[in-house]
Amino acid sequence: MRTLAIDIETYSDIDIKKAGVYAYAGSTAFTILLFAYRYDDEEVKLIDLTETKTLPQSIIDDLNNPNIIKTAYNANFERVCLSKFLNIKIPIDEWRCTAVQASMLGLPNNLKDVAKVLNLESQKDSKGTRLINYFSVPYKGQRRMPSEDSVKWEEFKSYCIQDVKVESAIRDRLSKYPISDSEQELYIIDQIINDRGIKVDEVFVDNAIRFDAIHTDICKQAFNELTGGVNPKSSTQIKEYLINRGLKVSNVDKSTIADIIKDTDDKGLKQILDLKLKLGKTSVKKYEAMKRCTCSDGRIRGLLQFYGANRTGRWAGRLVQVHNLPQNHLDNLEDVRGLIVNGDYDLVEMLYDNIPDVLSQLIRTAFIPSEGKKFIVCDFSAIEARVIAYLADEKWRIEVFETHGKIYEASASQMFKVPLESINKSSPLRQKGKIAELALGYGGSVGALKQMGAINMGLEEEELQGLVDSWRLANPNITRFWRTVEKSAINAVKGIASIIDKGIKFKREDGILFITLPSGRRLAYVKPRIVLNRFGSESIAYEGVNGTTKVWEEIETYGGKLVENIVQAVARDCLAESIKRLHKRGYRIIFHVHDEVILESDKDIKVEDIESIMAEPIKWAEGLNLSAAGFEADFYKKD
Repeated sequence: MRTLAIDIETYSDIDIKKAGVYAYAGSTAFTILLFAYRYDDEEVKLIDLTETKTLPQSIIDDLNNPNIIKTAYNANFERVCLSKFLNIKIPIDEWRCTAVQASMLGLPNNLKDVAKVLNLESQKDSKGTRLINYFSVPYKGQRRMPSEDSVKWEEFKSYCIQDVKVESAIRDRLSKYPISDSEQELYIIDQIINDRGIKVDEVFVDNAIRFDAIHTDICKQAFNELTGGVNPKSSTQIKEYLINRGLKVSNVDKSTIADIIKDTDDKGLKQILDLKLKLGKTSVKKYEAMKRCTCSDGRIRGLLQFYGANRTGRWAGRLVQVHNLPQNHLDNLEDVRGLIVNGDYDLVEMLYDNIPDVLSQLIRTAFIPSEGKKFIVCDFSAIEARVIAYLADEKWRIEVFETHGKIYEASASQMFKVPLESINKSSPLRQKGKIAELALGYGGSVGALKQMGAINMGLEEEELQGLVDSWRLANPNITRFWRTVEKSAINAVKGIASIIDKGIKFKREDGILFITLPSGRRLAYVKPRIVLNRFGSESIAYEGVNGTTKVWEEIETYGGKLVENIVQAVARDCLAESIKRLHKRGYRIIFHVHDEVILESDKDIKVEDIESIMAEPIKWAEGLNLSAAGFEADFYKKD
């Protein structure tokens, strides 16, 4: 099959970083300026669409031709923009995304950095940002035309051509590691889900933003009156104010203020600091993001990025960040939501002291099904705990998931040698079992327990190490699995390939450490080498994007962390199997979050049917017992 490589330069009055490509291309001001392309290894050509206004019919035909493979870096952008520009629905099936291919090999997620890491002869033109800012975004509300700077325009053309060359060079370099048929199938489904989008209750969103503005004005005025004009956004002024009231404070961050509120008997000070906390809450930011991203038909699209987390292959949230939405704990969620839809601020204020908290808890409910439809929300039960038990062959845990499924209670029973039936939901031992399960599965110790909130949950510092020891003694196969994975990975870096239980393979190839999962998918660690860790033992370092700094740098890893990557990757593959099954059987997935799938369905579809599909055995994971639980709703929420 022939390949058509594409890069485009565009104009819109919408900020693509804040609103996403679907809203960006949906603007009436949107247009494509330049279209650079290359067939196979032929010379790169460019069409100036400010002159021709449209593409040649032969190219339009090829965009629809199933026998022509279309490639681009972040292909979703080219496909969505070209579909809008040409007013046709370009088929998804023949598109290949070079960014996805790079992510699968543990490489950065942008063209410039991938070219650098691969040390390609063709590198991205450094003038690009300056030229895009000149021609592709409004200047004082107007579009700059090519005639306003012909020299820059010629540079812009060269830049567009160079991007095709760089994308082609990356694709050629990575050709030994093509996207598998299974992952390409999943990518196509992912694009269908992103194209489908999810409906937003625009009245609810507008009122939530309005409620927040009213509440903020009231709080600012009250804060100003009570403090004599202190700026609630100024840490310096607030710190000075507190010192003048006789308090010794080194900072005024959220936790410090919360501690003062807890400890002081001064009701006036409590009121002031409570106002400060309310003013610092960013509950409305998600609503504002929804408003920016909503397309003309009332749906948000592009909420998920395929292979966005390249260490595991999980999806990443984009725009509204659906992977990071606040939970809801309000008892009468539907009633409160109805008050906001009706715009009754006074009644909401009368019923609830903390408006920002109410708005925060209601964020999920802004997503609604289309008229005449309902949501079915279904998620795997304890998927990571099931996967690690399966991979490590921790038999007592496997038995738990084959029977009652109460892993927190069972964990406490194993750790403290007490009968399972003596532990209930209110038992202190269950709490200890829960925190241990959440914190210790991937080699974590006392620090992991603290980070997970063990101290705040009532545990004493002195008992944390004992908790770690008890959990590890109760889970010998899991602790052995950490060591086995670490040793296998170190040996692979040294050139000794191996296969461990469940068919997990470790191999170094072309300067990459590959870990092959039971599904056949591979995790990739670029430029691995053996280093000595802080304990003086051998460890692995590789190059990747630091999750905190977002900088490409050397990262040290260890057995527990590699196990975490493997477990989360296998859990991701389980979700992928469910997504494929549901899609093939005609169910409309509108988005998914971690281990949860959200469907927009007809009223007669049963939740039990979806649960059953998600719990079906997986061929490549024989013996992995899956379970799913779901519910139906007229808006999105956490059950």
